Amino acid sequence: MPNIVSEAGLQTRAGQWWDSIPFLTSAVVIVCGVIYLICLLIGYDSFYEVCFLPEAIVSHFQVYRIYTSIIFHGSLLHVLFNMLALVPLGSELERIMGSIRLLYTIILLATSNAIFHLIIALVVAHNPFHPFEHLMNECAIGFSGILFSMIVIETSLSGVQSRSVFGLFNVPAKWYAFILLVVFQLLMTNVSLLGHLCGILSGFAYTFGLFNFLIPGPSFYTAIESSSWLASCVRRPKFILCSGGNPSAYIPTYTAQNSSSSALFSGNIWRNLSSWMPQRGTTAQPAQDDPRFPGRGRTLGSVQNTAVNSDSNLQARLLDNSRPTSPSDIAAGGAGERLSNERRLQVNDAVAVGAGGYPLPQMPQVASEEQIQKLLSMGFERTQVEVAIAAADGDLNVAVEILMSQQG
Repeated sequence: MPNIVSEAGLQTRAGQWWDSIPFLTSAVVIVCGVIYLICLLIGYDSFYEVCFLPEAIVSHFQVYRIYTSIIFHGSLLHVLFNMLALVPLGSELERIMGSIRLLYTIILLATSNAIFHLIIALVVAHNPFHPFEHLMNECAIGFSGILFSMIVIETSLSGVQSRSVFGLFNVPAKWYAFILLVVFQLLMTNVSLLGHLCGILSGFAYTFGLFNFLIPGPSFYTAIESSSWLASCVRRPKFILCSGGNPSAYIPTYTAQNSSSSALFSGNIWRNLSSWMPQRGTTAQPAQDDPRFPGRGRTLGSVQNTAVNSDSNLQARLLDNSRPTSPSDIAAGGAGERLSNERRLQVNDAVAVGAGGYPLPQMPQVASEEQIQKLLSMGFERTQVEVAIAAADGDLNVAVEILMSQQG
């Protein structure tokens, strides 16, 4: 049969691409694009009145510049590159957080970027050794500061070890944002180094939990989503409820930890900071539990990769009872001699082959009702949810992957 997708016209492909972008991300693209077009049509170029200008904020308390500066852009290439970068980043984070949570996060990041920008500009401009007073009159505009924050957050959530820079070379994921900062500064003119740097700092502060006391709990977002004035938006298919995001990748929230001050004064901050520093040796260490990102950590390496692959095969067999288990699948599930004895015991406990040759799921632990309800709210059936949670050893991250693979 012909491939309908490959034979579709350009207009159809563009429509499918646009429909795949979640509600808030597409709304930000539309707002920034429309504002630029209006400025272009009416000939407005007085960006000095709306940009982020430290001197104007300090002297005249023009705090509106914190938010107007992120939606105005100075040129067509400026708005085009920023929006093309926003689509994949914003879409990924919106599917994880939900639309309202991402909107709150963008506002929080814009505010924190401005605070960092002001502090650094004031300190550098008035230092007694070699003051740089021009920083107070530097006019920063565009959404790129928020994008750098999103890059740091998304990299922290993804858990990847390396990132490609424009497809030319790979760099360690921990330094990806800083590499981009240097590359953009070298290749482009009129780029705000301080604005981008403050975006990176805000992203790290967010992932380290420094903003936890500023992030409300789920009831805050639920109340907004249930309000009547937002009903028309919530009913749209592209709108993502906060309760319908990926529960395995919750971003730090105030309720994710026992107390608001625990993130600031406990060992979590130092553990996070030290994890982003270069380490010697390649021995994989057991990942410590992080309340900000629930779920089992996945380490790289030949043995660990084999175990992860065997997990995927195991989970697919547990949910697909209509397909007999072949000897090769059983060998892949056991992972042969490459797995340690402990890993073999885990696989043997998770899969038992019945008399008819079908894999029978074993229940390593009883799924809590809260876990079941989270997945039921995403539209999955209860039976599949219970089996998936059992197969994933209670890890909602793996359970969602199992359920999504079955639907695909």
